Amino acid sequence: MNQLQLPSTMQAMVLNQPKTRLVLSTLPLPTPTDGQVLIKLIACGICRTDLHVVDGELTQPKLPLIPGHEIVGRVVGLGNGVTGLQPGDIVGVPWLGYTCGICRYCKAGHENLCENALFTGYTLDGGYAEYTVAFAKFCFPIDAQYANPSGAPLLCAGLIGYRSWSMIPPSAENIGLYGFGAAAHILIQVARYQGKRVYAFTRDGDKKGQAFALKMGAEWAGDSSALPPVLLDAAILFAPVGSLVPLALKATDKGGSVICGGIHMSDIPSFSYDLLWGERILRSVANLTRKDGWEFLALAPKVPVRAETTLFPLEQANEALDTLRSGKIEGAAVLTM
Repeated sequence: MNQLQLPSTMQAMVLNQPKTRLVLSTLPLPTPTDGQVLIKLIACGICRTDLHVVDGELTQPKLPLIPGHEIVGRVVGLGNGVTGLQPGDIVGVPWLGYTCGICRYCKAGHENLCENALFTGYTLDGGYAEYTVAFAKFCFPIDAQYANPSGAPLLCAGLIGYRSWSMIPPSAENIGLYGFGAAAHILIQVARYQGKRVYAFTRDGDKKGQAFALKMGAEWAGDSSALPPVLLDAAILFAPVGSLVPLALKATDKGGSVICGGIHMSDIPSFSYDLLWGERILRSVANLTRKDGWEFLALAPKVPVRAETTLFPLEQANEALDTLRSGKIEGAAVLTM
């Protein structure tokens, strides 16, 4: 391994068991294996998926685990066989941390569905730490303007938002976003850049969230139980609430699409066939591909995407998760190191 002079230990927030608080721990500095890089963290965004991991709703984490998969940092060490990256490079690390390249999904160009995939902050240690290791082929070079805490939310809120966006036909004009948090506040910037009209849905009665959506450029903002003033050509659900699916279908015109953008959702209640009839499409989004990352991170500086962030020091990760869980974050929460 080729690396700079580095400490022997680091600070990290560790999940020892689901449904427990993270523990601030002193751990040995990780060593990159073949094909990996060692990264000194600048920041790590806090994603709703982190809540699903910590709260035990995603049931197969490695334990103990360092969560976090919206990583921006600087390469400080190289494992054997790494090409294309050098110490000093600024990179982003997303949820998709490794794919096998040989299963039927990988061979078909669907690496997001890889049968042997590993996921940052879930089955691989992630970014709630001063340092982390990641496979070099799954790191994205980051534009200089995002080499700071505001760049971290682009690595999941941005990327999953973009993959969800790619499921919508280019002809769609009126787009509904259910759950106006980290992903939606990034995606609305892309939508406006492309000349689309966005209708934002928040928790019922969340006037602050609705005001935030209007400030970000929504045509309309209202309760998730309400119907928008026009029929939607497509809707994306970022809120992990299954009961929103029939509501979104009801708000969507014939031939429209409803995209479920989360990795976890509560049960979807039964609904009458007429809500789906008319060639409406209901589909999910699973993970991301590196192609999504390259495309979105090339697009973001052109918009330019600006993430609204609330910053927390590493040791306050539990407080940050609590704030996100309560719905009190405007934009995205980010840990700084």
